[in-house]
Amino acid sequence: MLTVVATVVEGRPAILGAASGGVLTLVVFALGVASVSAVARVLPSASLLVALMTYVLQLLALAVCVGTIDAVFDAATLSRGWFAAGVIAVTALWVVGQLVAATRQRIPAFETRDAVPAADRPEPHPGGER
Repeated sequence: MLTVVATVVEGRPAILGAASGGVLTLVVFALGVASVSAVARVLPSASLLVALMTYVLQLLALAVCVGTIDAVFDAATLSRGWFAAGVIAVTALWVVGQLVAATRQRIPAFETRDAVPAADRPEPHPGGER
């Protein structure tokens, strides 16, 4: 949608800016989710540390890419404003998607007595009896 608006408003530099900003942001976010998910499956206790480090690395990757794009392309080739609009649009959609996915997940906070097999249940202990 953003690329269509960019094409109508400014033409080729705008569409290249919006598309490259959106695709770059989507790739960075997807790689971050993939790495955190892989670590959470293998070593759940390290998933928070990996998630925080992934966030920092995502910011650094985007900053390096923006710096490189700024040095390589001029305004006649790639519109920086539309690049920023692409990054912002994909980020907003990604956050909404993550919120929707998180609210629809059913992760139990505790196990009920019926969910634990009978063999694994502790024996009832009469408290205070001698």
